[in-house]
Amino acid sequence: MQDTAKYLIHADITAEGVVERSDVVGAIFGQTEGLLGDELDLRDLQDSSKVGRIDVSVDSQNGQSFGTVTIASGLDQVETAILAASLETIERVGPCRATISIDRIEDVRAAKRRAVVDRAKSLLAESFDGSMLTSEELVEEVRRAIRVEDITTYEGLPAGPRVLDSDAIIVVEGRADVLTLLRYGVKNAIAVEGTNVPDAVADLTHERITTTFLDGDRGGDLILKELAQVGEVDYVALAPGGKSVEDLGRAQVMRALRKKVSYESVAEADTVREAFGETTLGEATAEPQSVSDGGSTTADPADDPTAVAPAETNDTADGPTAAVVARAESGAAADSVPSAQTDADTLDDGATDPATEADDEADDDTESAEAAPEAPARPETLRGHVQAVVTEDTDSVRLLDEEMSVLDERPAAEAFDAVRETETVPFAVVLDADLPQRVLDVCAQRGVDNVVARGLGEFVKRPASVRVRTAERMLAREY
Repeated sequence: MQDTAKYLIHADITAEGVVERSDVVGAIFGQTEGLLGDELDLRDLQDSSKVGRIDVSVDSQNGQSFGTVTIASGLDQVETAILAASLETIERVGPCRATISIDRIEDVRAAKRRAVVDRAKSLLAESFDGSMLTSEELVEEVRRAIRVEDITTYEGLPAGPRVLDSDAIIVVEGRADVLTLLRYGVKNAIAVEGTNVPDAVADLTHERITTTFLDGDRGGDLILKELAQVGEVDYVALAPGGKSVEDLGRAQVMRALRKKVSYESVAEADTVREAFGETTLGEATAEPQSVSDGGSTTADPADDPTAVAPAETNDTADGPTAAVVARAESGAAADSVPSAQTDADTLDDGATDPATEADDEADDDTESAEAAPEAPARPETLRGHVQAVVTEDTDSVRLLDEEMSVLDERPAAEAFDAVRETETVPFAVVLDADLPQRVLDVCAQRGVDNVVARGLGEFVKRPASVRVRTAERMLAREY
């Protein structure tokens, strides 16, 4: 009853003699019986749990007894007040004269409310002390939760969520590097987790455009060298100032990725840091120019590894034209390169032998005579076929076998029918147009290994069995 009572009646008792607790309880029941009628009879109220037990505390000193009486009441205010007043009618306790006076009637709910307020004050002071977050802390907390949620795994390796469907990937060293890139919105990174490159990463580099983002220390050098041996690296990015990727800020990460260089420009260097530093400072471009000014464009590249990349780039850019000149020249291939560079307009008009330009009257005859042996000549490599088909703007499709022999050649618009109808499954398809989804699908169905096109269309799905590259990407590097 004490827990459910609404009011507590507190009374003081004084007796002129020695009395005990049982004497006080008996006097209360006996002298109030029938006083208030049946509805407020104390025994009936206790039986119906409207009144709680009577607590008595009494002590005797010098022949007198003093004590307190507490009664819990579940009645309303009026009935509780009447019950309390009835206690003051008691005149005797046991054999002794006694008086009972009401000290107070306590509202238990008010006491509970005071306890709630006091406890709330202590909780407010203790539980919330120092736990309020600033706006910046809230933002950082949410970002941290997003980063942890976004990081996934690819074949058991830490990776961003876009590694599975992105056309390009960024290979980093560890999980912390992946988290750093995720923090700045780069979601296509995958970690090798050590210098031993996993097979899953090596296989993935053959299917995607691959950029390595390394720390520039010895570990980064080893990872790059092994990845180049077991996989395919297209670009290399480097953390600036000797820092680790995980220590970079957003601006530093974006700047480093924008300054990535092709793998060929760092492949021959002793360390990635050395080669990358020379490339970013423009030294790789300046040195070949100074050699050329000395009178020969091919005298020193073997002595200077940084000069290889620009020289290869120039050969690639002029490759189709130089190849035509070389085939047209009889026994003077080396002399054709300067002719191609100095007489570009003449070569575009169809002249294949610059030496005949001195004889204006025989020019037309020379062109027709030199063109005859050029027709049957075919490139011997896939790169050469790409130059002949795409670079020359033939608007055609060429199907090749493993020996780089031509199986079929048709207009680019008939690429789908050409792949579908050819009897021998092509090893490679070279297309002078954007590669559409339906052509890629039929190549996958027929078992074509390589497709090189002028550009790539919008793919709903990209079969992993077909290696797809653009002509620009292929001609930008040596194979």
